[in-house]
Amino acid sequence: MLTFTVVPRRAIAGAMLSLCVALPASADEFATKPEAEAMVKKTIVFMKANGKDKTYSEINRKDGPFTDRDLYMVAYGFDGVVRAHGANPKMLNKNLMELKDIDGKAFVKERVEMAKKNPSFWQEYKFTNPVSGKIEPKAMYCQPSEDVIICGGVYLR
Repeated sequence: MLTFTVVPRRAIAGAMLSLCVALPASADEFATKPEAEAMVKKTIVFMKANGKDKTYSEINRKDGPFTDRDLYMVAYGFDGVVRAHGANPKMLNKNLMELKDIDGKAFVKERVEMAKKNPSFWQEYKFTNPVSGKIEPKAMYCQPSEDVIICGGVYLR
């Protein structure tokens, strides 16, 4: 014989809410290294077809084609000046060559030096995640194209 217990809807909703809160964030919530590489390549193809000004404008749009979850594009000149930044417009046109992460790593200077020697590369440092607002370890994929370095990174978990 089957026995049924009537449970108020509020109790079910509360139980489901606590279950959702207890579950870890899904992997789909965060960008992956292959997605970062693909986005950098997509940005460079777009830039070659549409020019730098249009590309920078699109990178700067938080709802644009070069932002996806915690993945956004950044364009640097070889002089360390930010040409476009998908997460922080306050960085635009600033020379960040001497900028250091919380461990004292001059990551922009290192990035420019790496871009002079490599057709593409990964670089690790610590940076503020625009989604969490916390400083987290980050891996940035960069590829020089003409006189700029196009980069997109993932926060390491």
